Amino acid sequence: MSLKIYKARQKVSLDNYINLEIEKDAKKQLKKVRKQLAEIQDAMYAQNKYSLLVCLQGMDTSGKDSLIREVFKNVNANGVNVHSFKVPTSKELEHDYLWRHYIVLPDKGEINIFNRTHYENVLVTRVHPEYILYENVLGIESVNDIDDDFYRQRMQHINAFEKHVTENGTIIMKFYLHLSKEEQKNRLLRRIDTPEKNWKFSAGDLKERKLWENYIDAYEDMLSRTSTPHAPWYIIPADDKNTARLRVCEIIVENLLKYKFQYPVLSSEEKNNLKHFRQELKND
Repeated sequence: MSLKIYKARQKVSLDNYINLEIEKDAKKQLKKVRKQLAEIQDAMYAQNKYSLLVCLQGMDTSGKDSLIREVFKNVNANGVNVHSFKVPTSKELEHDYLWRHYIVLPDKGEINIFNRTHYENVLVTRVHPEYILYENVLGIESVNDIDDDFYRQRMQHINAFEKHVTENGTIIMKFYLHLSKEEQKNRLLRRIDTPEKNWKFSAGDLKERKLWENYIDAYEDMLSRTSTPHAPWYIIPADDKNTARLRVCEIIVENLLKYKFQYPVLSSEEKNNLKHFRQELKND
């Protein structure tokens, strides 16, 4: 099956991404693919020219945390970092909305994962425009000053930000985990009914759930406007967690293989030096 069907198109309708094929042996397949991902990252680290930024978005309970754990399980811990972006701190609000994301971009050779991303600035704030007022944006004095053009301009800024980043060696892959409303209901109920999951439940989840259609509209517009050749969005059906994890890992591996990362090749002089060092160690 071609993985291209998951790539966002110019005009996104999320209704097309609910009932895609479920893999029965997804867990078994994932073990193989994530080992391949670890090998690729090792070569990427040694080559020291590129880095990878993986962006994860999704409704509450869409499975972002567990996906990170399972997909990147085999990657060297020194080569992968996870950043979860919550409500901006007072320090972060003293800068533009992209600042806190820019300062944690991956170093060369590394994989950084944004668990919720810079796209919160055109998703949550679009459903709750009052949040924008905390940013003290020039020209914005009240919610009435925030219109669709404001968000479209922000998305243009984000596209330019990602273009700049990719031109400087950071590969960007963005994944939206698309959960059905019925499955979210089931997962929220499990958080209530399972004692060891109670801590995950928040009354705020129910308040946001009532705004489901508002979020879907915001996501469809955002995905349509910000999936670019240099930083594509992939829409991953997330009702089946195992299949979702497999698809994300497969897409990452398929794209990284195009770069043909290689370990550095030593010069003749360096190879000869190694022979001398080897003999020195044997004689020690």
